Amino acid sequence: MPPGVWTSVPTSDPEENFIGQHRRNDSESLRRSGARWWTSKRFLLKVTVGTVCFLALLRVLTRDSGSQSLGPVDESALSGNTTQAQEEKSAWDSSFVLNGAPTMKFRDNLLPNKKYITTFLSAGWTNDVMTYINLIYLAILTERIPIIATFIPSHIGEEVPPIPFSDVFDIPRLRKELKMPIVEWNEVKANTSQEFDEVGCWNTWEAAAPWEGKPRFSRQPEMLGLDISYTKAPSWIKLVPQERELFLSFWALAALAFPDMKKEYAVEPAESPRFHLKLPPDDQLLCYDYLYFVSAHLPFEYDYDFSPAWRFVGQHLHWTPHVDGLADQYVRRTLGIADGEKTPTWIAVHLRHGDFARICENDHKTPLSECFAPLPVVARRVDEVKEELLQRKGISVEHVIMLSDETDPEWWEDVKKLGWYSVDHSETVQLYGPWYPVLIDAAIQSGGMGFVGTTGSTMSVLARRRVESWRDGATRMVRWGRPGADDH
Repeated sequence: MPPGVWTSVPTSDPEENFIGQHRRNDSESLRRSGARWWTSKRFLLKVTVGTVCFLALLRVLTRDSGSQSLGPVDESALSGNTTQAQEEKSAWDSSFVLNGAPTMKFRDNLLPNKKYITTFLSAGWTNDVMTYINLIYLAILTERIPIIATFIPSHIGEEVPPIPFSDVFDIPRLRKELKMPIVEWNEVKANTSQEFDEVGCWNTWEAAAPWEGKPRFSRQPEMLGLDISYTKAPSWIKLVPQERELFLSFWALAALAFPDMKKEYAVEPAESPRFHLKLPPDDQLLCYDYLYFVSAHLPFEYDYDFSPAWRFVGQHLHWTPHVDGLADQYVRRTLGIADGEKTPTWIAVHLRHGDFARICENDHKTPLSECFAPLPVVARRVDEVKEELLQRKGISVEHVIMLSDETDPEWWEDVKKLGWYSVDHSETVQLYGPWYPVLIDAAIQSGGMGFVGTTGSTMSVLARRRVESWRDGATRMVRWGRPGADDH
């Protein structure tokens, strides 16, 4: 097996088959149905809610007007080398919004004058990152403190332990740039606790997908010791009221956080599975079963540069210095950079093939040999990125790093013939653990001045957003699914 190929398939999200079909079938119908939606009887409600939430967001943005630093992580600023840096770091620390050390019951650690918000994961890793971004954005809209759990290993096997959010993303920097506290569940409730806490939550999944007939399943409530009584959310939380449309409105979800709307929509909760309690949605700890399919204006909003969740949260979510350092180490090794020499700029290419093969066969009815974009087509996109960087920024980039789940050795030989590089992960799991191949790949994708990705892959989508936001870089997405799909 050639360098760069590993069997864990870092780019896979279990929902991508459905999502890919959803993107193709619904894009035009959503635009047509949007006009009908504006005439619905819920229009006034959504406009009112949107106005209230927008004013709350403006309040946050005006206090954050000077915090748009998007460059590489300054480790010295995070290390607390100066008194001023330490004070700035601690201003939004969890200790100010919790009673103290983790407790056996989560309520014992929540301050009575504070309100919190949480959600649970149930997708692939990149989709889970988007879920947590959506949670933090919703926390801004509702003026609550987000409590974030771990990442669960859906893509690398359930036997792998979860990884803390703060092992992947730089929480001190995120708090500072957003000027708000960000709390992890292991700061609230002790990992050693055997206690179960009862809590009422919103069931949004059944409102989005009524044929499911239940909340979205997640392993996390059991892992956190939560016995949840779910209340089915109203159907008007959907972004567009089509039966097969899963996306929900940020504004509508925010409305459910406030007393007036909770009173208007008072329905009987379902029993919790352990204690058989019927509890309304909790006021102090607002929780939703699932927040991946949420947008402000369009489905799959992260595809667009206007995405508010990305602009106001996601672009501030940087890798930890440890992950960034590993990515730099792997890039230097891949490119053969000697000690003491500066790491050169590069263009990252992410081609997702593995599980997308099912979409080729089942949806496109296209043979694999004709479904994925051939390497010369990808090279054309790489050349476009090189040309844009040269014309717009005066930067000549020669190094191209391919990151893919493709397992065909001949394909990798063709990559090598183009003069491109591949990352060797043969020892990564042994050295750093099973989470790190995908983390290092994602950091390399976001670390270059240019990026070429795969249309329909959420991993490519976030890499594109990071390169554009953090580096002011050049990006392209390669279309696929039939011969000539990327012709332009």
